[in-house]
Amino acid sequence: MLFSTSCFTTINGVFSEQSPMDITTKRMEKLTHLHFYFHDTLDGTNPTAIRIAGPSERSFGTTMMADDPLTEGPEANSKLVGRAQGIYALASQHDIGLLVVMNFAFLKGMYNGSALSILGHNPILDKVREMPIVGGSGVFRYARGYALAKTVWFNQKTGNVVVEYNVSVLHF
Repeated sequence: MLFSTSCFTTINGVFSEQSPMDITTKRMEKLTHLHFYFHDTLDGTNPTAIRIAGPSERSFGTTMMADDPLTEGPEANSKLVGRAQGIYALASQHDIGLLVVMNFAFLKGMYNGSALSILGHNPILDKVREMPIVGGSGVFRYARGYALAKTVWFNQKTGNVVVEYNVSVLHF
């Protein structure tokens, strides 16, 4: 194997290559604020989240797969702006804390086809929860930032919930 500062070469060819970036191709980093509502429905004829692993009752280890609507307002019939697609699981034995691995895939306007990725802890009993934005695609390429989540409505019997999200994201 050959090693150099500009590339890592294997016997079969180039594995990785670094290219200098022309100063004129650099784009300015932008700060974008987004506000939307997340609707997680566990019951009824068309649930948007289903249990895929763990105990049948909602307790430590319960793992859910979600494809939840993201809307402009808290009402279920509010304008759809995207989908929250991913996994969340009850990952704490000591409180009610979720591990969230989720993409917010946007469907409208200038963000259509773009997505933000969240990976973090969501202590759902806290009034406001902060989770990191760890990446993105499309308009949100190279994204980093944070999402603040606040429960607007929760049905303890069904587990259905509406969560308000305020997202601040840096991207190019």
